[in-house]
Amino acid sequence: MDMSAREVFAEHCAVAARAAQELPPVIERIVVAAGACLNGGRKILTCGNGGSAADAQHMVAELIGRFRDERRALPAIALTADTATLTALGNDYGYERVFARQVEALAQAGDVLFAISTSGNSANVVRAAQVARDRGCTVVALTGESGGQLAAHADLLLCAPSGVVARIQEVHTLCIHAIVESLDRLLREQAAS
Repeated sequence: MDMSAREVFAEHCAVAARAAQELPPVIERIVVAAGACLNGGRKILTCGNGGSAADAQHMVAELIGRFRDERRALPAIALTADTATLTALGNDYGYERVFARQVEALAQAGDVLFAISTSGNSANVVRAAQVARDRGCTVVALTGESGGQLAAHADLLLCAPSGVVARIQEVHTLCIHAIVESLDRLLREQAAS
């Protein structure tokens, strides 16, 4: 079914309003976990495919750069960004292991993995979450409303309240901004106390 631009905006607004009611408590828990990770000298890893890969890289850019106010660079790595590594791993180990193998190499206990999949069923993201938990990392999953297979491997689950990929991605972007802005505030408050 083709939607008019007005219908797209109306659907977005309805999903965003539902997300505003349902998601702030889990976002607050995610911020606490990410703050503890960073204050403990650990790092944030992110992964996803397609638009979720872009979200993973976007989040890392906000952490290493800045979101709103100037602050120290925060340690974060997008597992989606190194094409030589991705293509070598895909060729040698299969696409299902492109993120898991990087988690094996880079993750330490206390790190946080943001695993992003609109369906929650991306095999390479699910496998990365499994390996991250085995290594003692906290797994934050950003998914659609069902949670998919990824839900079983997440310590913190943020389910965008929609089954429409575009709306899920829009909510994920908004949540990433809310997480980073709240994390900045938390770190600033902790540094001042």
